Amino acid sequence: MTSTSRAGRPKASSRETLAEAACELFLERGYEATLVADITQRAGVSRSSFFNYFSSKSDVLWSGLDARIAAATEALAALGAEADGEAVRSVLRGIVHGFAPDPLALALRNRSAMGLDEELVRDTGVRHVRLASAISDAARATGMAVIHADIVGAAHAAALLSSLRVWAEQGAGFGSPEAMVDEALRNVDDLRWE
Repeated sequence: MTSTSRAGRPKASSRETLAEAACELFLERGYEATLVADITQRAGVSRSSFFNYFSSKSDVLWSGLDARIAAATEALAALGAEADGEAVRSVLRGIVHGFAPDPLALALRNRSAMGLDEELVRDTGVRHVRLASAISDAARATGMAVIHADIVGAAHAAALLSSLRVWAEQGAGFGSPEAMVDEALRNVDDLRWE
């Protein structure tokens, strides 16, 4: 027997319920005015349940992408001296492969209504640095000079994060995130890997 919520839908996991509640409240009240207590009350779960899934209010938005970036960082490190532009781009495509609209996509699309403009700029910067560093490390492992590796890393990370933002802003019906990333990566082709 499947349990259902008040609305007659199949019961979602607490993680999904919390994310949905948070996004609803961010749209209704704005990000800054929404407390973790408000999210847990709306979701009908305890505060400790919130922190079982998320480390902060911001983590509600970023946890899905953060997990993908962490996996990509490991994959980039595993390339070692065999890293080249195509291998790195393949890892980056993997970050967005199967990426579906989620709380981050909703936040990117509705950032002004949710009062998230500053938060998203700051948090995107953190992800950019994390990803750019991993790409730069992979480039340096092949013998690339440090400054060149840092520029290549920053450009590739910016291409990925920018394409995700544009994809979210346009709405999922306007193309896949994979196609957006491919287009963005073509824009950094002038930065030779060698």
